[in-house]
Amino acid sequence: ITTGLFHFPTSLTRICRAPWGLRLWEKLTLLSPGIAVTLVQMAGKKDYPALLSLDENELEEQFVKGHGPGGQATNKTSNCVVLKHIPSGIVVKCHQTRSVDQNRKLARKILQEKVDVFYNGENSPVHKEKQEAAKKKQERKKRAKETLEKKKLLKELWESSKKVH
Repeated sequence: ITTGLFHFPTSLTRICRAPWGLRLWEKLTLLSPGIAVTLVQMAGKKDYPALLSLDENELEEQFVKGHGPGGQATNKTSNCVVLKHIPSGIVVKCHQTRSVDQNRKLARKILQEKVDVFYNGENSPVHKEKQEAAKKKQERKKRAKETLEKKKLLKELWESSKKVH
């Protein structure tokens, strides 16, 4: 099997998508004797093993009615999770899926990232990644602006050369 950068013999391994909340030692498991499993993290989802862990005693959880598109199925069910970290006062509201369990997991992950940024500030891996993304965006914007200026200059030169002939 060849997927992206990896090449695995089909008789030995299977590649599965791992939930992004799992730690590395939870990802490397054996399904049955003789079949090695390599779990590949889903694209765009990053693990932050160095994040601060959340204590369940410090969390206040509520389930409220959903909002947004989806009609009656969304607006009448209480599958939106509101999670509050009591010591810091950070509140996260998660209504990304119709499943309460998935929303609870997502809310905890989001809250963990926000709490880590709150306590660690610039040393947080989440903050560092956001800074890198902002820097890359700024560079792309600058390159696009330079390209646009070059195009305008070439167009002006071409127009002026047409007038000469």
